[in-house]
Amino acid sequence: MTILVVSDIHYAGAAEQQRVGYELETAGRPWSRALLKAYRHYVWKRDPFAHNHLVHAFLDQAEAPDLVVANGDFSCDTAFVGVSDSAALASARECLGHLRQRFGSALISTIGDHELGKLSLLGGRGGLRLASWRAATNDLGIEPFWQREAGRYVLMGVTSTLIALPVYEPEALPRELEAWRALRQLHFSQITAAFEQLAPDRRLILFCHDPTALPFLWREPAVQRRAPQIEFTVIGHLHSQLILRQSRVLAGMPQIRFLGNAVRRMSGALREARHWRPFKVRLCPALSGIELLKDGGYARIDLNPEPGQPARFEIKRIRWHCTCQRSGL
Repeated sequence: MTILVVSDIHYAGAAEQQRVGYELETAGRPWSRALLKAYRHYVWKRDPFAHNHLVHAFLDQAEAPDLVVANGDFSCDTAFVGVSDSAALASARECLGHLRQRFGSALISTIGDHELGKLSLLGGRGGLRLASWRAATNDLGIEPFWQREAGRYVLMGVTSTLIALPVYEPEALPRELEAWRALRQLHFSQITAAFEQLAPDRRLILFCHDPTALPFLWREPAVQRRAPQIEFTVIGHLHSQLILRQSRVLAGMPQIRFLGNAVRRMSGALREARHWRPFKVRLCPALSGIELLKDGGYARIDLNPEPGQPARFEIKRIRWHCTCQRSGL
């Protein structure tokens, strides 16, 4: 059985493409604007609106997999409040529409942090929105938790933002916190029940967009008991193997508190990165990779039906170049 994984597509629909310079507007001070511009221009993404064609490149390269997992972050989230923003919702719907048209019922999706909203990197705009949860699950039809059987394997998808809610709570609206906590409790009950019911002869492949969730998942006794059965955990969010390697190097670093809530959250997650190890993390890069390395692509998983033989995880590259400057960066 062959499974393809595509992650962090960040598709830009027509309405989002009109928001030129959307991120620079959130960084009020000249020094922060200069820092953000340099980071985006040379390291991350020079033009976040210039990569829609990569979806079609992926569809052309995909051939005929048995299953495709789209592991979160389908829009550019230019309002920083997730898909409750009509422009971001339109981008995500168009992106998923291309995937669903090509793969039909073979496509499964997980919810990324940008579906639900997150603070801008500098400036503190946006955050978690309950309306985005409703739009992601109802309008986009993404299952928050899912399982699929694949021979001796069980595939399981979870919602990382719910699991890591204690990290994201400062970004939520106070009046929505109780509803978020109730959703998290329900989500954990589904996850722990699934781990408890996992047959001893089954191997588990977990799909979790943001590895920030993994230390919280590790606190569950049911997860710890079944940890030896985890073949690996496929994450997204980090966009590049370079970021994953640096995350491992920086595990346990002191938390950074002076560059805003978004940076505080990221540095806090790195403190707990040592707890990623039991999950045997494998990164599916962003379809566009990062500007510094041009290392975009997707993942291919080949499941071996023979007991004792591991599944194979491989990165398939997509080449790209950026000539557009519509983002204003």
